[in-house]
Amino acid sequence: MNYRFISNIIGRILLIEAAFMLPAMIIALYCHERASFYAFAVSIAVIIAVGIVLGFVVKPVRGDFYQRDGLVSVGLAWIAVSAFGAIPMCISGAIPSYIDSFFETVSGFTTTGSTILQDIEVLPRSVLYWRSFTHWLGGMGVLVFLLAIGPRNTEGESMHALRAESPGPDVGKLVPRIQQSASIQYKIYIVMTLIQIVLLLLGGMPAFDAVTITFGTAGTGGFAILNDSMASYSTYCQAVTTIFMIAFGVNFSIFYLLLIRDFKSVFRNEELRAYLGIITAAVVAIAIDIFPMYGSIFQAVHHSAFQVASIISTTGYATVNFDVWPQFSRMILFVLMFIGAMAGSTGGGLKVVRVSLIMKIIKRSIATALHPNSVKLIHMDDEQVDEDVVNGVRDYFMLYMILFGASILILALDPFVDFESALSGVATCFNNVGPGLGLFGPICNFSELTDFSKIILSIDMLLGRLELYPILILFVPSAWKK
Repeated sequence: MNYRFISNIIGRILLIEAAFMLPAMIIALYCHERASFYAFAVSIAVIIAVGIVLGFVVKPVRGDFYQRDGLVSVGLAWIAVSAFGAIPMCISGAIPSYIDSFFETVSGFTTTGSTILQDIEVLPRSVLYWRSFTHWLGGMGVLVFLLAIGPRNTEGESMHALRAESPGPDVGKLVPRIQQSASIQYKIYIVMTLIQIVLLLLGGMPAFDAVTITFGTAGTGGFAILNDSMASYSTYCQAVTTIFMIAFGVNFSIFYLLLIRDFKSVFRNEELRAYLGIITAAVVAIAIDIFPMYGSIFQAVHHSAFQVASIISTTGYATVNFDVWPQFSRMILFVLMFIGAMAGSTGGGLKVVRVSLIMKIIKRSIATALHPNSVKLIHMDDEQVDEDVVNGVRDYFMLYMILFGASILILALDPFVDFESALSGVATCFNNVGPGLGLFGPICNFSELTDFSKIILSIDMLLGRLELYPILILFVPSAWKK
């Protein structure tokens, strides 16, 4: 284990976090929020001090940097940014309990959007900004950002870090150099963010609202700044948000292929076709089911499209209380929580490509049972899928279900939680969705849970965002050996 190099990575990431707190401190100064200004100033000073010690006083040693080093680096880095990112919320008094502040910050960075807040609108604007910005930074990944702007590391070091943080069963590069790929991804991310802000401003949304809502959309996080989420905004702004929620759930390599005019590869992409197909089918099915509630085809399709886009992209915004929809519609949304967005996007969930591969694995198992001597290969995008990837998807799904079940059992110990709420609460946190069903529906929150339950769900959010292994490896003693 290369402890010094891991320390250097975490130190540099903390310095980046401190720099990104500066706009929140400026907003606090502009809005005369004295407590928040003091909280952000103190937090920045503390984070800079720790970042300098870890990043520069502890001199990094260039040496062996293996996959486990990358996993440990990512796991510790995400815990660190969440732990330090919670400090200003707690010091300012916006969220007095540090456990609650930590839950909220983890939910922000992991782009989950689950909240313990009962009244969001009373929060200072600087805290609302920071809370939403954690979505934007966590959406593409804090280590990916470091790769995009930081000093050049070796390809091996960069690949191990990127593989540990990037969502999906396999990590591909847009161009030969990994750090150049990270830079391209962030440029696309920034441009799409700016486009959405402009479109929301054209729809009459206030500037502060447009920026924070876009942060939540881009990171597919879903922290709103109003108690009714997106219900108060115009149909135009809701429609724009619907489109961008779907767009940010698309693999960013698709946008790169469009930029270089490789349309053939885009149309051939099975995951993209499946993603859009699932969205279309779900929107139509739910719109038909909820039509009697609204009496208007337009309203039924509009709300159906918004909620389907919000859940499958794991954003978590809401225009209506979908927990009062018919059982059939609620179950569709519940299933979409698990499917999630495309690999290589800012969305959570199992990912469409994994679901597709699992179906292909099941199909192959049935065919092998019928014809034992036959050799069946699995293909995606007209190319053979490596058996290591197939085995990895199978192992990931088994581990996913074990951890999911264990989390439900632990949450069931909380006296506040019933069965439906425990199931949907773990599902929404584990898949980084945000709102669930029952006690954790779109008009409810997680504030009544015990501190122990909040810590368990915080771990679930980190497990879901980092796809299990970077967090699990922290609990394996052999991983810490030199």
